[in-house]
Amino acid sequence: MQKYLIRNIQVVNEGKIEVLDVLIANGRIERLAPRLEVKEAAEEINGEGKYLLPGVIDDQVHFREPGLTHKATIYTEAKAAVAGGVTSFMEMPNTNPPVFTQELLEQKYAIGAQNSLANYSFFMGTSNDNLEEVLRTNDKKKEVCGIKIFMGSSTGGLLVDNYLTMGRIFSEAEVLIATHCEEESIIKENLRRLKEQKPVLEPSDHPIIRDEEACFESSFKAVQLAMKHNTRLHILHISTERELQLFTNMMPLGQKRITAEVCVHHLHFTADDYPQYGNLIKCNPAIKAAHNKEALWKALLDDRLDIIATDHAPHTWEEKNEPYEKAHAGIPLVQHSLLLMLKHYKEGRISLEKIAEKMSHAVAECFQIAERGYIREGYYADLVIVDLNDNTTVTKENILSKCGWSPFEGQTFPAKVTHTFVNGNLVYGNGVWNESIKGQRLQFNR
Repeated sequence: MQKYLIRNIQVVNEGKIEVLDVLIANGRIERLAPRLEVKEAAEEINGEGKYLLPGVIDDQVHFREPGLTHKATIYTEAKAAVAGGVTSFMEMPNTNPPVFTQELLEQKYAIGAQNSLANYSFFMGTSNDNLEEVLRTNDKKKEVCGIKIFMGSSTGGLLVDNYLTMGRIFSEAEVLIATHCEEESIIKENLRRLKEQKPVLEPSDHPIIRDEEACFESSFKAVQLAMKHNTRLHILHISTERELQLFTNMMPLGQKRITAEVCVHHLHFTADDYPQYGNLIKCNPAIKAAHNKEALWKALLDDRLDIIATDHAPHTWEEKNEPYEKAHAGIPLVQHSLLLMLKHYKEGRISLEKIAEKMSHAVAECFQIAERGYIREGYYADLVIVDLNDNTTVTKENILSKCGWSPFEGQTFPAKVTHTFVNGNLVYGNGVWNESIKGQRLQFNR
């Protein structure tokens, strides 16, 4: 395996930035020091003026395989991820067929092993009728990231509204439970009421239908269940100010039993952006009024929100350009999430150290991922080099997600991902790809 020596790079890790040399060998970070004398042959990379961050770990993506490969595949989306500095991902179970059995779950792992350029893990899916299969995940706690429950807003039998089933999962699961929380009854009533007022709906109606109350009520129920059973609960894509009262910063992340994620689009867009973007920013939960965005930023920076993710969810251009009610919900974001956060860094909203914490360190700690998420000697060399003196313009030609579009098309980010290492392999370097070695299945210290 090729050895690499990165010279004089600003290493962003564990709350500090320092100029170091970094030796990568045998898939690991072998040595870190202000100056390394290396006798063995190694390819040198000049890191002067650039920054080295731990590879981003995205805990919520939809890569659509199997069954929905007209939208995306594990290969195409993992490649887009690596181009954006994402070295590991955790993928959701709402594929076709949904991941309702351990056999189907392992089939997805087999696809990942064969095709994914990034490291991977896959959530076990739940329905009202597959309780015993779900609980078999307890036997794989070191090999599976978690169990996903759609407490609202899903299709294909993934919506779990049987509270006896939900109660047993919360009480008996020995792995992390991740939830999508929106109260379906509130959404349906909002839709009914709005359609009485205006028969033809438009994208700006989305946050009225999928409103703050729908999110809070569902998240509140999940928290109540978790507190009752001492469940390890992780609530995905928090989008409202009101939900933030459910989370705490009064203890270290490693001691929390209930954690929360915020997604880049809820930190960036607001309801004021629907006239410009329309269905392109239609997603569930909805992008809402601006006061929610400001509250999310505050909670992220004070550690009530633990993780930054994407909920990357590609659909074809045709699916997004249907009339509002038929247009599919979801946004392709994994290639540009780190660049977007670096834009916010340049604008003074967040530090580089906090970006590394929320996109890498905290994800590894939250999910107890083995030997990843930090720049430490002996850890896997999942690393990304960024140049903050260069920029990246998003064009149709350089979008790697199979869907071929992005809400950021035409936008220039004030940063550039120049190199991405996955398990010590330079998979992406200055536009050149090495796809000869695939990513690895994530392991968990549980």
